[in-house]
Amino acid sequence: MSDTPFGFGLPPEEPDDGDEGKKKDQQSGGGQGPANPFGFGGLPGAGGFGGGPGGPGADNPFAAMFGSLNPSDLGAAFQQLGQMLSYEGGPVNWDMAKQIARQTVSQGSPDGTKDTSVGPAERKSVEEAVRLADLWLDDATSLPSGAASAVAWSRAEWVEATLPAWKELVDPVAERVGTAMGDVLPEEMQAMAGPLIGMMRSMGGAMFGTQIGQAVGVLAGEVVGSSDIGLPLGPAGKAALLPVNVETFGKDLSVPQEEVRLYLALREAAHQRLFAHVPWLRSHLFGAVDGYARGIKVDTAKLEDVVGQFDPQNPEQLQEALQQGMFQPEDTPEQKAALARLETALALVEGWVDAVVHAAAKPRLSSADALRETLRRRRASGGPAEQTFATLIGLELRPRRLRDASRLWASLTDARGVDGRDALWHHPDMLPTATDLDDPDGFVHREQIDFSELDKMLGEAADKPDLKKKDEGEDKNKGDDAG
Repeated sequence: MSDTPFGFGLPPEEPDDGDEGKKKDQQSGGGQGPANPFGFGGLPGAGGFGGGPGGPGADNPFAAMFGSLNPSDLGAAFQQLGQMLSYEGGPVNWDMAKQIARQTVSQGSPDGTKDTSVGPAERKSVEEAVRLADLWLDDATSLPSGAASAVAWSRAEWVEATLPAWKELVDPVAERVGTAMGDVLPEEMQAMAGPLIGMMRSMGGAMFGTQIGQAVGVLAGEVVGSSDIGLPLGPAGKAALLPVNVETFGKDLSVPQEEVRLYLALREAAHQRLFAHVPWLRSHLFGAVDGYARGIKVDTAKLEDVVGQFDPQNPEQLQEALQQGMFQPEDTPEQKAALARLETALALVEGWVDAVVHAAAKPRLSSADALRETLRRRRASGGPAEQTFATLIGLELRPRRLRDASRLWASLTDARGVDGRDALWHHPDMLPTATDLDDPDGFVHREQIDFSELDKMLGEAADKPDLKKKDEGEDKNKGDDAG
C-alpha cells in the first residue's frame, strides 16, 4: 500500500485547441512527469506539467502552472488559482476533477491513440455483441440478464458516466483529510484561524480534484467497459464498451476483432447480471471501501507543524508534507479485517465473472483461453485499473486472490451445479471468506445447511391468515377474562 492514498497535483494547462489537447509550449510540457504519482506531477502515463525532471515544474509546482509567463498561460493559471481558492464545496472539488479528466482524455493516451466520437456502426457492433453474450451466459449462470441496454462510449463519455461512482468511493478518504485540517488547531485558535483553515480546505479540495481528475482521465484511456475494476462504476442496467479501447486491447493479440469484442462483452454482461440481481452487493462493496477509509488516520503531529508554519504564498508545503507520508493505515485488527473484507469481496466478484465467462466462451470461441490469460496477465502486472484504484483508495488488489476465487467458483460449479453455486449470492454471510479462498476444497465440500424445511414451515404459517386471526381472538378473550 502506498504511504499516501491520495497525491496532490496542480491542474494542467488549458488545451489551446480544444479536443486535440495540444499545448503551445511542447518543449516544456511533453515529458512524462515525475515517477512518483503522488507529487505535483501527473500519474504514470499522463503528460507532465513542468516538462519532466529538471523542467521548470520539477522543484516549484507553480512554475508548471505559470509556464513561460506567456500572457494567455498566465491568465489561465490565475483562473485556475482562483478556482482553487474560491472552492467551498465538499472534500473534493469534483468540478475541477471533471475538467482535468476531460483535458487528460483530450490529450490522448500514452500509446498515441486519441479519443473519438462513437459512430453508428460501432454502436451497432457493441449492441449485437452484448445481445449475443447474454444468450451465451444463459447456459453459464442462473442469474438472468441484467443489461437493459447496451451502449458504446467514447473515453469522454466514460468519464461523465463514472464520476458519480468515483465520488462515492473517494469522498470518505478525502473527508478524513478535511476534518483533520480543521481539528489540528486548539479550539480557541480555530476562530482566529478561520480564514486560513478555509483557504487550506479550498486548496485541498482543488488538489484532490486535480489528482483524481488526472487518475480518472488516464484510466479512461485503458478501460474497455464500465466494470473493469470489479465495481459498478456506470449507471445500473447499462452494459458499456469503449470501442477505441477494445480495438487497442486486441491490436497485438492475433485474434479477430469480433472475438475480442464478444469476449469483453461477455465480461461486461456478466458483471451486469451480478450487480442487477444481487441487490445488496453494491452497498456491500462500497461499504467495504468506506470501512477501510475510516481506518486511515492522519499524522496530526505532522499536520500541526504544516498548519502552524503554513504560508499562503508557499502552498507547496502541504504537498511536501503529504509526500513524506502523512496518511497511514491503522495497524489494528479492525483495519486488517476491513482490508481483508474489501479484498475478498472484490476477488469474489472478479473470480465469479472469470469462471462464468470462461464456461460460456470456451465451447464457442477458439481464442477464449488466450483472451482469458491476457486479461489475467494484465491484472497481475498491475494494470491501469489497479494502479488507479491504489492511488485513489490506497489499496492494491492482489491478483493471487482473483485466481483463488476463480478456482473456487469453478469447483463449486462442479460440485453443486450452476444453481447451487449462484445461490451463494443470496446473502453476504453465505459467501466464501478469505480463509475459504485459502482452502477452496474445504469450502466446496463443507456440509450445507438445509433451510428448506424451515422455509416451508414459515411459508405455511404465512399462508394461514384465518388461523392467525383465531389465535389473536383467543388471546384477546384471555385478556378480557383476566380483566
